[in-house]
Amino acid sequence: MRWDNLAAPPDEGAPERAAPATPPLPLALPGATVRTFDTPGFAGMTFYEVQAKSIINRVAGNSHVPFEWTINPYRGCSHACKYCFARNTHTYLDLDAGADFDQKVIVKVNAAELLRRELAAPRWRGAHIAMGTNVDCYQRAEGRYQLMPQIITALRDFANPFSILTKGTLILRDLPLLRQAAEVTRVGVSFSVGFVDERLWRAVEPGTPSPRRRLDAVRALSDAGFSVGVLMAPILPGLTDAEESIDATVAAIAAAGATSVTPIPLHLRPGAREWYAHWLAREFPHLVPRYRELYRAGSYTPQTYQRELTARVRIAARRHGLHRGEQGENRSLPQPPPPPATEQLTLL
Repeated sequence: MRWDNLAAPPDEGAPERAAPATPPLPLALPGATVRTFDTPGFAGMTFYEVQAKSIINRVAGNSHVPFEWTINPYRGCSHACKYCFARNTHTYLDLDAGADFDQKVIVKVNAAELLRRELAAPRWRGAHIAMGTNVDCYQRAEGRYQLMPQIITALRDFANPFSILTKGTLILRDLPLLRQAAEVTRVGVSFSVGFVDERLWRAVEPGTPSPRRRLDAVRALSDAGFSVGVLMAPILPGLTDAEESIDATVAAIAAAGATSVTPIPLHLRPGAREWYAHWLAREFPHLVPRYRELYRAGSYTPQTYQRELTARVRIAARRHGLHRGEQGENRSLPQPPPPPATEQLTLL
């Protein structure tokens, strides 16, 4: 099983205001410490605290991403984005890719301790480590568990290069640590802002900070000296791919002080595909035929559609004075991967 690197921890007392939860444990997490919290922000959520056996993960060789190593202190995500590509990973835990992914979060409570041990190992050569590439390390749970300050501190102490991709404005809490790390190694920071339509945001990304708040965080990080890139991701066919939406989003990204914008059209992998399709049929049924056509060959839109979107975003970026410049040596940003080969699936 892909989750055999996790083991259950002893129960050493709950965080503040925690109450033991009673739902049955997933078969893949026998004996995990299970928590619920009585604060409104965690209503309906369950946290499974585990002692991981490793924390620096090697990316599969066929992933086509520009990094080889990742850290993921959480599994599952309260951002509840309907389209999240990581949804299917929850099925490896005998949980579902829909509501369970949004509401049942695995927390690797010993992440920082493990990281220091692995960074100190003779076999570790100080490779770049990417965070936020599976689920968001600054999701709501981070405010409770506070794993990232210890993780960044360890990376700083070992002068190990890293990057963070997030939708979470909680990253500003760790700005002093990020600045310290950037003094000794390469630190990349990027945000995901696919659109600025507030009504659509509430529908499709209900657990995230609003796009405007994310852009305020981009400004704060830029003002602190970081070269912040924005992934315009995802661009939703029929919802945010119109000229007006693209222009408004790029204009807001440029005004926030971002140094680059990278458009990424929506891709729908198994798990995310079914969850998003159910939402689309309920909220925008008139778009179902278009999605069937666009995604008939698999998880990704046709290359012609992708090239058209990229060109339109590039034109808008030039219009608003946003050009990809030289990236500072200590603050370089990873580039998004090309799509892998698609697989035949059905939508609805």
